Amino acid sequence: MKGFALNQATTKRWPLDDLVAGCVSAGVEAVGLWREEVSEYGTEKAAALVRDAGLTVSSLCRGGFFHEAHWYDENRRAIEQAATLGTDTLVLVSGGLPGTSRDLDGARRHVGDAIGALVPDALAAGVRLAIEPLHPMFCSDRCVVATLGQALQLASPYPAEAVGVVIDTYHLWWDDTVWDGIATAGREGRLAAFQLADWITPLPWGVLLGRGLPGTGSVDMRRFARAVRETGYDGYVEVEVFHEDVWARPGADVLAEAIAGYEAAVA
Repeated sequence: MKGFALNQATTKRWPLDDLVAGCVSAGVEAVGLWREEVSEYGTEKAAALVRDAGLTVSSLCRGGFFHEAHWYDENRRAIEQAATLGTDTLVLVSGGLPGTSRDLDGARRHVGDAIGALVPDALAAGVRLAIEPLHPMFCSDRCVVATLGQALQLASPYPAEAVGVVIDTYHLWWDDTVWDGIATAGREGRLAAFQLADWITPLPWGVLLGRGLPGTGSVDMRRFARAVRETGYDGYVEVEVFHEDVWARPGADVLAEAIAGYEAAVA
């Protein structure tokens, strides 16, 4: 694996200029970016900032949310944005159930069809669509893809260079089938991104912001790192954490702790 990457979400309140400067100062080689912040800053301006600093964009988050009415146009824009930033990985959060629907199987079929519709655009842009399974508690409103097995099944009809999967420790640590899934993703060449975040309890209200920096919770990070490494994965390892207490701290301090947690888990 190439090494540590800081996902922008981990230092959410660190302005992009400061994030880039902090990464350069700390010797970090790569950053994972988010579309909202990049769009606000200016996509081409952000691309130039990162490129001129000598950094690599490890991934762009997020595409997906296929339950929304204008999913196709929005995801085409996301693919174009990823290409402009110079990353080959667009992370997809598939979206939840549409409206008042209870048809979970139908929602997953729609995700597969939607990804298929985007494959020609992704191939043309040199951007891989990376399906990220989220913990089942997000199934209704955020992501109907809840296991690595489901993500691999959705990816399977399409070329591996166009559609891959994301391993995020926070979302997958509970699943005892994940180890076979990681091996399968490796054999099929579909492992597109590897993200570290810990599971901490009690979960906060709203649960979305319940991630911890590596080493602060219940996840066996070393086992994940070993399983991913054994696939021959050659990408970056992103630390991606959502938590108000983390966001409230100085970005440089969070970056230092994220690097330490990565080194303890992966190096």
